[in-house]
Amino acid sequence: MRRTERVPRGSVTGAGAERPRGRSPLVTALTALVATGFTVFALIRLSGLERGWPLVPALSFTPYLLCLAVPAAAGAGLLRRWVSMGALIAVVAVLSALVVPRAVPFGVTSAGGTAVRVMTLNMLGGGAGTAEVVALVRDRGVDVLTLQEITPGLVRDLSAAGLDELLPHVDDHSDPRGVHGSTIHSAFPLTDLGDAAAGGGSFTMPTSAVRLPEDGDGDRDVVEVTSVHVPPPLTPSLTAAWSGELGALAEDAEPGAMRVLAGDFNATLDHARMRAVLNSGYLDAAEVLGRGLEPTWPSGRLVPGLAIDHVLVDPEMGVDRLEVLEVPGTDHRAVFVEVTLPGEPR
Repeated sequence: MRRTERVPRGSVTGAGAERPRGRSPLVTALTALVATGFTVFALIRLSGLERGWPLVPALSFTPYLLCLAVPAAAGAGLLRRWVSMGALIAVVAVLSALVVPRAVPFGVTSAGGTAVRVMTLNMLGGGAGTAEVVALVRDRGVDVLTLQEITPGLVRDLSAAGLDELLPHVDDHSDPRGVHGSTIHSAFPLTDLGDAAAGGGSFTMPTSAVRLPEDGDGDRDVVEVTSVHVPPPLTPSLTAAWSGELGALAEDAEPGAMRVLAGDFNATLDHARMRAVLNSGYLDAAEVLGRGLEPTWPSGRLVPGLAIDHVLVDPEMGVDRLEVLEVPGTDHRAVFVEVTLPGEPR
């Protein structure tokens, strides 16, 4: 009598038996490709080696790459691609260390001396509403206003809207070409110190010495203010001009001068050239208050916003207040900052 062995239900024997399911090489390759892309981007940002177009504009989106790297790392883990997951976790750690501090307040919030209220705005070739700009100046008690992309006609329109009554002193470097012109308007006397632009075909960047009111000892503080407008790095030639203009701003000014750079830098804190400007002797007012990631451009568009408009101040100044304000007629937001000068003479 033959003995019959039972075969467990569901098992398959012989030629038709299934082989253990393996991982797809295509999925592994695609996951590794994604991880490599993020890793290269993080290394370029960490080393500050972005050079030319299109790397310079790409670095503007570093905070968004950090946001994308988190789900990418989680996805690699779910797919059990451990090497790619480890690389992406390292990317998240590196980019977090570079980006997150901008959302953490630090530094001096009041230096004890004279308060100065500064506002800057790119007027989009003269498109910004003059009445709205004058209303902001009046409501915020602005002492110094720097404007970019301003024409002589717009200067006249602002005067007619009442700006001269609030800020009677002006360093006018407006230009009929629209995007090239810049101005500085002040409640206090100004002395024109020339143009900080590096090249003859660049946007104008007037610099003025602002003589503040006398203090109790009869002394006057003087602050050097520049209306900054750096070309946007949208093409290889413009990127070269962008690099040269930021390099010029990074050059040290006269020792002992208190300086404010306010305007459209067309750069974020993820650009090595912008960080070089800061390292030459400035603090970013928004970063001091933990608002360094708040976008200033483009306003009113369904695209990722970037913080490219800045007010940079002397490290001895205190940053007491900051607002990012919508203005009709321009795709830039105004940046309003209240700073205090050092309480003791420098």
